[in-house]
Amino acid sequence: MGTKVTPYSNEASKKEQVAEMFDNIAHSYDFLNHFFSLGIDKLWRKKAINILKKENPGSILDVATGTGDFALQSIKNGLPLSGKITGLDISNGMLEVGRKKITKKNLSDRIDMVQGDSENMPFEDNTFDATMVAFGVRNFQNLKPGLQDMYRVIKPNALCVVLEFSKPKVFPIKQLFGFYFKKIMPFFGKLVSKDARAYTYLPESVDAFPEGEAFKGIMKECGYREIEQKMLFGGVASIYWGRK
Repeated sequence: MGTKVTPYSNEASKKEQVAEMFDNIAHSYDFLNHFFSLGIDKLWRKKAINILKKENPGSILDVATGTGDFALQSIKNGLPLSGKITGLDISNGMLEVGRKKITKKNLSDRIDMVQGDSENMPFEDNTFDATMVAFGVRNFQNLKPGLQDMYRVIKPNALCVVLEFSKPKVFPIKQLFGFYFKKIMPFFGKLVSKDARAYTYLPESVDAFPEGEAFKGIMKECGYREIEQKMLFGGVASIYWGRK
């Protein structure tokens, strides 16, 4: 399952530390996210959305929604055609930023933002037509229970789509990515966010994440079938999807 890494060195659980970290950096998260990815994260999200669009889901759950970028981009790209997106996150600070963005875009009738734990979500079984998560599963305290709960709340035959960082294997992308992720991002992340640990935790959490076949194996253990993976940008990120 990989080594468990946490944002801070204290006695709190990983989920408590992750909530604290995102509360701390919520004010600068969107700026840094797009700055560090040079906007490529938007293209990656669009590719994940296009996989879901083929399913034509009516209701979607966006787990670890953060400030709602994935949900907002889904609406922009025509998903869902009807129904709503429910965004769930453990950090109220991130949700508050997201709610302001949603209100500003007059989309409060299309997107609900709910505070909750990914391993014990406040939804009934078989509720949603699809579930998605972007750059969030590696922050779960326990990966398998989180994926199992995502499985629980979607309807039979529904799709779960996961967008997550992975580790590129080919030269020179591997070397450039490693330097950028472990040197450049922590320096500027600390400068802007004022949280020294948040942007050193990011590369540590990516290193510890069970990517590729290991992650697909965990999805299979959770009950998903027809599991596939699409690597992006030389392996910097991957889209995984599986059906209930």
